[in-house]
Order: sequence, then structure tokens, then C-alpha cells
Amino acid sequence: MSDFSVSDIKNKAKRGQIFEKQRIAKGKAKRLRRQEIKKEEKDNPELREARLRENVPATQENTREFDEAVVDEADDEVAQDEGEDEFAAYFNGQAPKVLITTTPNAGKHTISFVKELVSVVPNIEYVKRGKKFELQQIIQFCKNREYTDLVVVTEDHKEPTHLTLIHLPEGPTAHFRLTRITGGKDISGHGRATSHFPELILNQFSTRLGHTVGRMFAALFPQVPEFQGRQVATFHNQRDFIFF
Repeated sequence: MSDFSVSDIKNKAKRGQIFEKQRIAKGKAKRLRRQEIKKEEKDNPELREARLRENVPATQENTREFDEAVVDEADDEVAQDEGEDEFAAYFNGQAPKVLITTTPNAGKHTISFVKELVSVVPNIEYVKRGKKFELQQIIQFCKNREYTDLVVVTEDHKEPTHLTLIHLPEGPTAHFRLTRITGGKDISGHGRATSHFPELILNQFSTRLGHTVGRMFAALFPQVPEFQGRQVATFHNQRDFIFF
């Protein structure tokens, strides 16, 4: 004979009553157990210390498996590669020149988001995109005028949904999904941006891919922060989300 299960009861009202009784009984048992533990730990404080040491909650961070792609800050091989990559010149004095555009007939929320980026990133120029211009034509336009990067914001239902960052002239290219956009004016206690070059902070771009993505963002900013302006641009990478 199979074990009896409450879910086998066909009467919904009766089944609900039994579930409720079981819930109350489990809660009562937990309370009694907590009271017993509290009494035991009161008589023996070492039991409480041992319980707290062992009772470490499982989180996504402490259960994450070790990533072999994480590189050490003092890795000579990585330093040599970065000294010769596509972005090396921007860390040695070359000034970036960035063009940003959108999909044709972009909505007001997309334009507002672009204006936020223009207010943060120096040396960036917004060009409205016409219907007849394909992405390849825009890339060639940027190459002919010596732009170093192209940023394209795409939308869906008149809301910005994706951002494509193209490093010129030969790449690389990165594509990002945009979520939970909050404008500067909507942030409580926000300040007003000035024309000073911001200090750039990159957090947790610790893998080889992370280094490349971080350097792509860094190449958008002149590497001469003007600290008197007290402006900071932060890119924080956490669980494959980048907070800006």
C-alpha cells in the first residue's frame, strides 16, 4: 500500500484544512526547537559561537565556482597584451572621439537616454540618424572622419533596449542589453554635470574578457581626469550585469 499524501484528498476544503493544520504544527515545532536551543546556549555559550560559525547562509557569491579566467593584477602576460592591444594608444595620451546615434525616428525616452550619455562622456557627439543610413554606412562615415568609437542605441516600442559599442577602425564590438534605466534628474539629490573630465572607476572586470570590456569603456574617456571637477564615472560589474 502506497504512502498517504494530503494532495490525494479530492475535497479541496478538507485538503486545505489539513494543510493548515500541518503548517501550524510545523511552526509550533520550530518555535519549541528554537526555545530549546536558546536554553542550551544560555547554559553553554560555546554552543552559540559554534552555531554562528557553521550557520553561514548560502549566497550567489560564496557558492560561485572558481573561474579560471580570473587574472591577477600583477600578471605580466596580461600587462604585455594590454600594452599592444587596440586600446593601448588611449592610455598613452591619444584623445578619444566618439559618435553616438540611435535607430531611425527614435522616441523621446531614447533621445533622453542619449543626452544622459552625452552629459557624462567627454568628446562625444550625437548625430541624428536618418532612415536611409545603414549601420555600415555610418561606420564608414566615422572612419572617414577619424572617430575612434561608435555607440548605437536601439529601441523597442520607443524605449531604449540595447546599446552597441563599436571600436574603430577594426573593432572589437560589444552589444549590451539595457535594463532599469534611471535618468539623472530622477535620482534624489543628484548633482549637475560640468565640463570637467571625470575620474573613471572600473570594478570587478577581473577576467580576460572583463579586462577587454573594461578597456573598451575606458577608451571612451580621456585618461586625464580633472579632479577639481569632482566627477566620477563608475562601471561596476556584478554577476554579468554592468551598473553605470
